Amino acid sequence: MEQVEIEGRTPRKRRAILAAATTAFLQHGYLGASMDEVAANAGVSKQTVYKQFENKERLFAEIVLGTSDQLMDGLLQAYVDTLDGAADAREALRALAHRLLQNLTADSVLQLRRLVIAEADRFPEVCGAWFNQGFEQSLVALGEALTRLSDRGLLKELDDPTLAAYQFAGLVMYKPMNRAMFAGTRQRPKPGELDKLADQAADVFLAAYGA
Repeated sequence: MEQVEIEGRTPRKRRAILAAATTAFLQHGYLGASMDEVAANAGVSKQTVYKQFENKERLFAEIVLGTSDQLMDGLLQAYVDTLDGAADAREALRALAHRLLQNLTADSVLQLRRLVIAEADRFPEVCGAWFNQGFEQSLVALGEALTRLSDRGLLKELDDPTLAAYQFAGLVMYKPMNRAMFAGTRQRPKPGELDKLADQAADVFLAAYGA
């Protein structure tokens, strides 16, 4: 019984450390985040933090790559929900645009993106993996979903599906994402702005790729 309790406590401590470290890194950046603060907010000793993650760099990598996986899972589900089985390309693309805007303009996602950009030169492998394994692969998957729309006659044949996915994502996200990167996460879109962005992104994309 005692061994079971010990094994149960360890994952809980690990989750608590990751949650506390995520908050610290997002609020203070890599250099400003304190391992003492992480330990205190996680309710564990500093020794426990180092036992679980070895050092601050390893803890940072765990957070960045773990959140990349979560983001990827959410985007893949959005493609399935909106594009697979769709009968109307415009309505499907509008629905996907809304999902992208809701998911990618969340404060936590914007803060994580800013953190990764800020630390890209310090940790090129980790931050590069966040892009390659998360954002890049999600757009490859979107290209595949768009190809399935094309196969059903709802879009033209796509010579470069991944490029088409990048173009759609750019139409949807360029304005709100860049505004948030420069003006801060408190600079929220005006009422109705996201609806307008979703509508226009679908229309412009279909002007190029509509069947």
